[in-house]
Amino acid sequence: MSNAIDTQPTLAQTVWQADGAARWMRNVILVLAGTAIMAISAKINVPMMPVPMTMQTFAVLAIGMAYGWRLAGATMLAYLAEGAVGLPVFAGGGGLAYMAGPTGGYLVGFVFSAILVGWLAERGWDRNAFTTFAANVIGTAVIFGLGFVWLTQVIAVAKGVTVFDAMPIALASGVLPFILGGIVKSALAAAVLPLSWKLLGKMRG
Repeated sequence: MSNAIDTQPTLAQTVWQADGAARWMRNVILVLAGTAIMAISAKINVPMMPVPMTMQTFAVLAIGMAYGWRLAGATMLAYLAEGAVGLPVFAGGGGLAYMAGPTGGYLVGFVFSAILVGWLAERGWDRNAFTTFAANVIGTAVIFGLGFVWLTQVIAVAKGVTVFDAMPIALASGVLPFILGGIVKSALAAAVLPLSWKLLGKMRG
């Protein structure tokens, strides 16, 4: 079976259909809108135990699912580029120094997570709550995994310890406190995306 047969239109493609030059314009607008959503979500803090929860992971998952892997990947790369030149689009500001800090791995994880969940969405995983939740959990695991690896290296260098000694510290400070929030955001995206498809179907029906 060919890839073209396996691939399904994304939510963004279905809502905003365009060809030729109009398609390029649509994609540019969606990328800019996506980076704005990412910047706004970075500043939103929801009180939650054991740590406050930002909405960035939710934004990554939602953009990945709605845009598809190519456009979502381009959006995350554009977002990182905005931060790299110093725009305060991250939770703690912007700039290369910030990106090289403890949260750098999570930022890189945004790109790979958006691409992965976007790829799954193009294969119909965003059409029901169960598969959407599964895709989002996988995408969240990618963010946490890359964040953990990066943070382990940062801690090892900062404390002058081995990577193996830094792992428990990175796990306790950079992963475990955020697991519950990650599950909540995965569930939220799992509710939003299939519901959006259902509403779109009713509007067109």
